[in-house]
Amino acid sequence: QVQLVESGGGLVQPGGSLRLSCAASGSILSINHMGWYRQAPGKQRELVAIITRDGKTNYTDSVKGRFTISIDNPKDTVCLQMTSLIPDDTAVYYCNALLLVASTEGLKKGDYWGQGTQVTVSS
Repeated sequence: QVQLVESGGGLVQPGGSLRLSCAASGSILSINHMGWYRQAPGKQRELVAIITRDGKTNYTDSVKGRFTISIDNPKDTVCLQMTSLIPDDTAVYYCNALLLVASTEGLKKGDYWGQGTQVTVSS
């Protein structure tokens, strides 16, 4: 059974920083990509940042220059360093991963989600 466990959310003042981490565990054979999504109240879930196993990244325009995504392949961990936070960054942040895993049915590629971690930017 594959699990994604997030940590690092919380309350921060505008202009502050937070670092989110997501560790994947289970019968993981390889990572295709990992990323972070967020969902604010009353809004659809949106992609924040994504990184491939070889380090290629993509960011939504609103976080470019402020957020940095990184991956630690041996540890199956992805981190999101968030700086210069603004109130519009307030949301539940979800870790996502496309993984090749070993299952009772053999090898399969699956899309997995974490449980979400709250980030609140407020004075």
